[in-house]
Amino acid sequence: MPHDLSPWGMFMAADIVVKAVMLGLAFASLVTWTIWLAKALELAAAKTRAQRAVRRLEESISLDEAARAIAGRKGQARGTVAELVGAAQSERQRSDDLGEDGIKERVAIALSRIEARAGRSMARGTGLLATIGSTAPFVGLFGTVWGIMNSFIGISQSKTTNLAVVAPGIAEALLATAIGLVAAIPAVIIYNVFARAIAGYRATLSDASGEVLRHLSRDLERMRRQAAQQVRTNLHAVPAQPAAMPRVPAE
Repeated sequence: MPHDLSPWGMFMAADIVVKAVMLGLAFASLVTWTIWLAKALELAAAKTRAQRAVRRLEESISLDEAARAIAGRKGQARGTVAELVGAAQSERQRSDDLGEDGIKERVAIALSRIEARAGRSMARGTGLLATIGSTAPFVGLFGTVWGIMNSFIGISQSKTTNLAVVAPGIAEALLATAIGLVAAIPAVIIYNVFARAIAGYRATLSDASGEVLRHLSRDLERMRRQAAQQVRTNLHAVPAQPAAMPRVPAE
């Protein structure tokens, strides 16, 4: 039986199965914190970029002006909101020969697809956190059960119930459960935090889509009024034909 009851000493004295469980749980914990770091940076950058783009959308007058404002000085539009604006502009150009009927519906479909794709991309990796949070305690419990079984086998072979002999084996077994909880609790907390943050990010994209559709509606209304004004201008510009004088019969 081990004399070193430190976590490292108990790990080194544990059974090979319990060691494998502990190593697997430690790796799961490392994966959890890696996902937290990478996804937190990605989500913070995407959310900041989207909120800045939504403010520029609200301050713009037309869709083209909003696209230039989002692109900035470098002229390179980045982010999901810029993709939403680009999709609306592209669909408007493709529908020049089709008239205004149905263009808003087609743009709304394109925007919803972009929103869904961005949400799936941002949620990638969070499912692994949910899996770790739900399975890590049971994996640790499996290691504990296996370790306790070995401890009872050792007790039966040594034919003694001395606490100094029994306690180290049980402590090794319980260490697996402790590591499982250490891996599971942060995973569950981080998953819930990311779920709320991603929901907020999707709400920001929904606001951006609404602003894009509003700009598109205004632009179409301006185009319709300009076309009507041009027609009226052309009608007024056409010179009136002089009335034909009646012919006087010669005497």
